[in-house]
Amino acid sequence: MYAVIKTGGKQYKVAPGEKLKVEQIPADVGAEVILDQVLMIGEGDGVRLGQPMVAGATVKATVVSHGRGEKVRIFKMRRRKHYQKHQGHRQNYTELKIESIVG
Repeated sequence: MYAVIKTGGKQYKVAPGEKLKVEQIPADVGAEVILDQVLMIGEGDGVRLGQPMVAGATVKATVVSHGRGEKVRIFKMRRRKHYQKHQGHRQNYTELKIESIVG
Protein backbone atom coordinates (compact mmCIF):
# COMPACT_ATOMS: atom_id res chain seq x y z
CA MET A 1 0.00 0.00 0.00
CA TYR A 2 1.21 3.50 -0.80
CA ALA A 3 -0.11 7.04 -0.75
CA VAL A 4 0.71 10.42 -2.26
CA ILE A 5 0.62 13.16 0.38
CA LYS A 6 1.03 16.91 0.29
CA THR A 7 2.99 18.75 2.98
CA GLY A 8 5.11 21.88 2.93
CA GLY A 9 3.98 22.76 -0.59
CA LYS A 10 5.44 19.53 -2.02
CA GLN A 11 4.06 16.09 -2.86
CA TYR A 12 5.61 12.82 -1.71
CA LYS A 13 4.90 9.15 -2.44
CA VAL A 14 5.05 7.25 0.86
CA ALA A 15 4.67 3.67 2.07
CA PRO A 16 4.57 2.25 5.63
CA GLY A 17 8.04 1.84 7.13
CA GLU A 18 9.73 4.49 4.96
CA LYS A 19 11.72 7.45 6.27
CA LEU A 20 11.09 10.79 4.62
CA LYS A 21 12.57 14.30 4.90
CA VAL A 22 9.94 17.03 4.59
CA GLU A 23 9.81 20.77 5.22
CA GLN A 24 10.02 21.56 8.93
CA ILE A 25 6.96 20.61 11.01
CA PRO A 26 6.55 22.14 14.49
CA ALA A 27 6.44 18.88 16.52
CA ASP A 28 8.68 17.29 19.13
CA VAL A 29 10.95 14.33 18.39
CA GLY A 30 9.00 11.12 19.02
CA ALA A 31 5.62 12.81 18.56
CA GLU A 32 3.01 11.29 16.26
CA VAL A 33 1.95 13.47 13.33
CA ILE A 34 -1.21 12.91 11.30
CA LEU A 35 -0.99 14.06 7.67
CA ASP A 36 -4.51 14.50 6.34
CA GLN A 37 -3.78 15.97 2.90
CA VAL A 38 -3.82 12.66 1.01
CA LEU A 39 -4.08 13.06 -2.77
CA MET A 40 -4.05 9.38 -3.78
CA ILE A 41 -4.05 5.91 -2.25
CA GLY A 42 -2.89 2.84 -4.15
CA GLU A 43 -3.04 -0.81 -3.16
CA GLY A 44 -2.08 -3.46 -5.70
CA ASP A 45 -3.88 -2.61 -8.94
CA GLY A 46 -6.54 -0.46 -7.26
CA VAL A 47 -6.08 3.31 -7.04
CA ARG A 48 -8.26 5.87 -5.26
CA LEU A 49 -7.83 9.44 -6.46
CA GLY A 50 -9.03 12.46 -4.54
CA GLN A 51 -10.69 15.50 -5.99
CA PRO A 52 -8.44 17.09 -4.71
CA MET A 53 -8.17 15.09 -1.41
CA VAL A 54 -9.25 11.51 -0.63
CA ALA A 55 -12.11 11.77 1.87
CA GLY A 56 -11.33 10.28 5.28
CA ALA A 57 -7.78 9.22 4.41
CA THR A 58 -4.88 9.95 6.75
CA VAL A 59 -1.21 9.01 7.07
CA LYS A 60 0.26 8.50 10.55
CA ALA A 61 3.94 9.30 10.97
CA THR A 62 6.40 9.66 13.84
CA VAL A 63 8.97 12.48 14.04
CA VAL A 64 12.46 10.92 14.02
CA SER A 65 14.60 14.07 14.01
CA HIS A 66 14.97 17.68 12.97
CA GLY A 67 17.93 19.02 11.05
CA ARG A 68 19.30 21.31 8.39
CA GLY A 69 20.01 20.32 4.80
CA GLU A 70 23.16 20.75 2.77
CA LYS A 71 24.35 24.28 2.10
CA VAL A 72 23.27 25.76 -1.21
CA ARG A 73 25.69 28.41 -2.45
CA ILE A 74 24.27 31.34 -4.40
CA PHE A 75 26.57 33.51 -6.54
CA LYS A 76 25.31 36.47 -8.52
CA MET A 77 27.48 38.45 -10.87
CA ARG A 78 27.05 41.18 -13.49
CA ARG A 79 29.89 41.19 -15.97
CA ARG A 80 31.79 44.42 -16.48
CA LYS A 81 29.80 46.15 -13.69
CA HIS A 82 32.02 45.20 -10.72
CA TYR A 83 29.07 43.53 -8.98
CA GLN A 84 29.40 40.21 -7.17
CA LYS A 85 27.22 38.79 -4.42
CA HIS A 86 27.82 35.60 -2.39
CA GLN A 87 25.06 34.04 -0.34
CA GLY A 88 24.33 30.67 1.28
CA HIS A 89 21.21 28.87 2.46
CA ARG A 90 20.48 25.77 4.57
CA GLN A 91 16.86 24.62 4.63
CA ASN A 92 15.39 23.19 7.84
CA TYR A 93 13.77 19.75 7.60
CA THR A 94 11.91 17.20 9.69
CA GLU A 95 12.56 13.49 9.22
CA LEU A 96 9.42 11.36 9.48
CA LYS A 97 8.92 7.60 9.72
CA ILE A 98 5.67 6.54 8.10
CA GLU A 99 3.76 4.22 10.46
CA SER A 100 0.47 3.52 8.69
CA ILE A 101 -1.90 4.62 5.96
CA VAL A 102 -5.57 4.74 6.92
CA GLY A 103 -7.93 5.05 4.02
